[in-house]
Amino acid sequence: MLKVRNLSVHYGSTRVVNNLNLALGDDEVLMLVGPTGCGKTTILQALAGLIPISEGEIQLGSWHATPKKSVPPEKRNVGMVFQDFALFPHLTVQQNVCFRLSDTALADHWLNLLGLDAFRHTKPANLSGGQKQRVALARTLAHEPAFVLLDEPLSNLDAALKDSLRWEIREALKKAGIPAIWVTHDQEEALSIGDRVGILKGGELEQVDSPERCFSEPASRFVARFLGEASFLPGQLRQASVETELGHAPGIPINGAGGAVDLLVRPDDLSLVPSVQGNGVVDWVRYEGCSRLFAVTVDGGAQLRVRTSHEVQAEPGERVQLAIVTTHPLAAFARS
Repeated sequence: MLKVRNLSVHYGSTRVVNNLNLALGDDEVLMLVGPTGCGKTTILQALAGLIPISEGEIQLGSWHATPKKSVPPEKRNVGMVFQDFALFPHLTVQQNVCFRLSDTALADHWLNLLGLDAFRHTKPANLSGGQKQRVALARTLAHEPAFVLLDEPLSNLDAALKDSLRWEIREALKKAGIPAIWVTHDQEEALSIGDRVGILKGGELEQVDSPERCFSEPASRFVARFLGEASFLPGQLRQASVETELGHAPGIPINGAGGAVDLLVRPDDLSLVPSVQGNGVVDWVRYEGCSRLFAVTVDGGAQLRVRTSHEVQAEPGERVQLAIVTTHPLAAFARS
């Protein structure tokens, strides 16, 4: 099990990662997300031994790294998958995957499993982006790493390919039984692929939990906003129920919130019906194909986002009736 305790990394006088603590299960996929500059890639580089750590410790099996006891990358048995693939352009697919391997049986296994058998003698320049990423993953897994670090491996691919390849990568990691830390800026990718999700802000972990818990019970407003479209509706929390101008809703107090709260509502938690007697006014509307996304300012002053069927139509300036339709508890934060 990979264990990270009180890890901090400084670039000169700037603390980029602050007091990071986490443990990675034997075949767990941990997704790390956060805004640009929050320390995601720095954490991967520190775990791989590519940059020194300033405080804390990293431990896996027989090796133990501290600021005074550095362990070089080649001694950590770590596999890395990069967003730019990092393949040798002059080598074929098979040569890339088998690079520095004495026994190629495992390379053959991953070439077959990842659908690359027909491209063994092809060079990277003649491969698609998705094929290149499969080659990079096969090369990593063929070397039997103790853990894998993935630095935004799908960021250079088109949206349709990302959706299928993310699952191929997850399934390959699970079949290999290798734990992984996967950095991404894509919230949907993080929530759908990870066994757990870690949300970073300013070099610190705001929350590490299951995707469901991070989304439905975010530890902070920052997490709530980062993991999806978030609106906040004022209300009063009493005995696990929140009274709002749109009606009652079951509530989960976050960090001991009570009394006056702001209720986290996602676009799918609300319904919208055009009505001249409604309780809000449409600010803008976006057509999304199968759905429409509305921004509505309710009479109490809060602006809420509502997602409806594409068949529901209302124009900016029109009055509409909003209601809370969800039956699951919603996160309630102390009134800011």
